[in-house]
Amino acid sequence: MKRKAQILVIGYNSDACTRKAYDVAYKLGKEVAKRGAILVTGGLGGVMEAACKGASDAGGVTLGIIPFDEFSKANKYCNVIVCSGMGYARNFITAYSADGAVIVGGGIGTLIEAGVAYMKKKPVVAIAGSGGIADRYAGKYLDDRKSVRISSTSNAKEAVDYIMRKLR
Repeated sequence: MKRKAQILVIGYNSDACTRKAYDVAYKLGKEVAKRGAILVTGGLGGVMEAACKGASDAGGVTLGIIPFDEFSKANKYCNVIVCSGMGYARNFITAYSADGAVIVGGGIGTLIEAGVAYMKKKPVVAIAGSGGIADRYAGKYLDDRKSVRISSTSNAKEAVDYIMRKLR
């Protein structure tokens, strides 16, 4: 049996998530599910919840890797929950568990996950216009090594298409 692609969606948590970022993340989740890939998130609110809801609505599988040690802390759209109990250190697990990552908005936690994916030379794409880290780093390198440029797109379909192309 061939392993399914695992796509990480990262971005704003509940407290900072804009309506636009939520809507983009929902569409991302649907696109991931339509391609038969597994959606990976940090399992909490905001962008993570929206992506999980989109994937669930499209019949997809959602994996939430939460920073807590209680299943009840995950958003209600996570089909599979990993309770890391590790706080922000779980950002390494989310990035290591994905074949590629899509950034929607986001702050420092998002930047950590994007940085880990970048260091592992995984494809990373930012949704330009979604705010935060995505806008700041879309189309740029994170450091002078220029190992993987953060690709830039303006919509969910192109972002998932980009990741899937890179995985072939």
